[in-house]
Amino acid sequence: MFLLSAVAYPLVLGALCVGAGLAVDRAAGGLLPGALTAVAGLAALIAVAQLSTYVPGVAPATPYLLLAVGVAGLALGWQRVREAVRGRQRYGWELALPVVVFVVACAPVLFAGRPTFSAYMVLTDSALHMTGADYLIRHGQHYAHLDLVNSYGQYINNYYNRNYPTGADALLGGTSSLLGVPAIWAFQPFNAFMLAVASGPAWLLARHIGLARGWAATAALSAAVPALVYAYDLIGSIKEITALPLILAMGALAVEARWLRSGPRGAIPFALVVAAGVSALGVAFGAWTVVAVAVLAGVAVGDGLLARREIARLAALCGVGAVVLVVCAWPTWHHASGSVAVAQAVASTPNRGNLVSPLRLTQVFGAWLTGNYEVSPAGVGLAITDVLIAVTALAAVLGGVHLLRRRHLALTGWIALMVLTCFLLTRLGAVWADAKTLVLSSPVFILLAFAGVASLLRTGWRAGALALALVLAGGIVASDAAQYHHTDLAPTARYDELASIDARFAGRGPTLFTDFDEYALDVLRDLDVGGPDFSYPPIGLVGIDSGHGGQINLGHGRAAALRGYPLIVTRRDPAAVRPPSAYRLLWQGTYYQVWGRRPGAPAAIARFASRGVSPVRCARVHSLARVAASKGAVLVAASPAALVRIDLEAAHVPAAWRLQASWWVMSSPGTLDTTFRVPRAGAWNVWLQGEIMPTVEVRVDGRLAGLLGGQVGGDLVVPDTAAPLRIRLRAGLHRLTVSRSGFSLAPGNGGSAILTAIFLTPAGAGERQQLHTVPAPRWRELCGHRYLWVEAVRR
Repeated sequence: MFLLSAVAYPLVLGALCVGAGLAVDRAAGGLLPGALTAVAGLAALIAVAQLSTYVPGVAPATPYLLLAVGVAGLALGWQRVREAVRGRQRYGWELALPVVVFVVACAPVLFAGRPTFSAYMVLTDSALHMTGADYLIRHGQHYAHLDLVNSYGQYINNYYNRNYPTGADALLGGTSSLLGVPAIWAFQPFNAFMLAVASGPAWLLARHIGLARGWAATAALSAAVPALVYAYDLIGSIKEITALPLILAMGALAVEARWLRSGPRGAIPFALVVAAGVSALGVAFGAWTVVAVAVLAGVAVGDGLLARREIARLAALCGVGAVVLVVCAWPTWHHASGSVAVAQAVASTPNRGNLVSPLRLTQVFGAWLTGNYEVSPAGVGLAITDVLIAVTALAAVLGGVHLLRRRHLALTGWIALMVLTCFLLTRLGAVWADAKTLVLSSPVFILLAFAGVASLLRTGWRAGALALALVLAGGIVASDAAQYHHTDLAPTARYDELASIDARFAGRGPTLFTDFDEYALDVLRDLDVGGPDFSYPPIGLVGIDSGHGGQINLGHGRAAALRGYPLIVTRRDPAAVRPPSAYRLLWQGTYYQVWGRRPGAPAAIARFASRGVSPVRCARVHSLARVAASKGAVLVAASPAALVRIDLEAAHVPAAWRLQASWWVMSSPGTLDTTFRVPRAGAWNVWLQGEIMPTVEVRVDGRLAGLLGGQVGGDLVVPDTAAPLRIRLRAGLHRLTVSRSGFSLAPGNGGSAILTAIFLTPAGAGERQQLHTVPAPRWRELCGHRYLWVEAVRR
């Protein structure tokens, strides 16, 4: 799956974009610059996916329609493809640039060597896009049949049925299903591919700035992956990342405005790009469209295209463009009022999302020497970042002077208006919208700074130009490397296991999912999933829901509230509370358990929950027994698993590690050393809880129990339970060590490293919580024992 998702998929997507771009070029009369072929094809594919998913019956055919468009374009433009291959020496930089950008943008996945995605759980909006990508291809933009009781239906309805932009999601779903790649594993390569496509128009703009070959390639690479853009690529902001190449393409087409002097067909590429941007970002894309249109209007006036002899031809060109724009973005225009409402909500919401604080305007300058774009660098990193930002800002000023001296009015006007738009939008919008504006503006500031490099080259100071280019590009590369080093990667094996559960139990839902993991909405899409701690919890669950991201405790709440769930999927965690007695274990994997409600099993008529730490009081049992006796019920009690807990606070740890609450933050290489005692000999499972991205080594009495890494859940409130490590032990005292290794180039080596708990259970049935059933008159048998909950259940 790794080679299919990270290598084959982007290659196929690239071929489809080039093919569709060649078709667009043919339709436009052959005026499209080669560097814009892929982005024009991207726009065309988004239009096809939008229109096909708008008709529910046609939606499943979307992958094949995209394939047909791409293949047809390659057939029509095969001669041009052959010429590019033959002239690869001439076009070497231009052809190699997208590959380099893709490798940089997709580096966490490529160098992990497994299907995954980065910045895991930093912004779970990506879970919505994965879910929507699959839904749109299966059902199209049709939402009347949704079950609005559970989380899956609520998410789809509250976003897509309220005119949330679908352009990028439909294309992701259509292209990934063409190869049978799950959207969850195609997601990161898709976003990285968007930045690779952005390098085309960035290259063309760099050439117009006055940079040649390697200089232009360096500028385009830097503009495609500045720190803020790279951060949003890692967190999976698919709308903004897809809009970015389209915004740059509008700028390139405004600068390369010779199509204004052509026939009416010349407007097709520009109109397609605008339509795709509207489909991907909504009507908010209009802010950047106005900039490009204003520049084109200035070009038309300057070239005398508004003269009487030209006005009819220009009107025809605008008419064709308008028709293409309306048709290719029709799903958005047809619900324009809803799209406007979405844009207004984003622009005005006080909700900061995942942002700790507002982003800083200076982040548009590309350098940010910290692993987290949400917080400021510290110490030496802050000092270097300030210097890099100052150099980039000065280079941008020098670049502005350079452009004015060259009298390249279209390019100068577009950059100036883009900078002005950035300042205006960040003054008028809310924190969340401001962040998006900064992301979409950052490449322009980088290109403007590289215009300063062009200025030095023009004066003949090649050494100075080289030094400035190295500082600009080096700051961006170092910033991206820091984020690559600190990002958490999604746990591949866990989601593969969830996918197997979806295939095994498909159609047997609704299903209650107790883990805080909204990505399960996509992977368990055939089970009508409801998650009590999701943004949209199931309707009717009382007492179980503790809020977004909170701890789920199935021992709380009314057992009757679970009647609507034939299945419950829980983490395999002996320390967690098992479902009520009406459920039995159907399946157990490495990470999850699936519980099924026994046919005809009644819900408990009364119950109480306990922590399982102290013996239950007889008074509580007696009170429940009286209720049970009056209803002809029995008492069922769940005893906790036989846990051997390890006191982490008493362990020996390196001085650099710090204790946060009762958790150890393994902030540097070192070893935790502690002892524990087991009551009997045999096979035992060692369980670690926490957020453990870098690989750690677990040893018992010097023997290797196993290696753990990439075991993250993304939530410190509900720590992740890693897969158990089995080892045979004799009865008595033992020594346990957990060692974190030093620096490596592996992605996420500097990611989360927090140890919350360690405990052991006897392997096999000993890790499970046992049920005890007694008649109500014999209630005293339950007194003085530890239980997680006690229920009164009718026979």
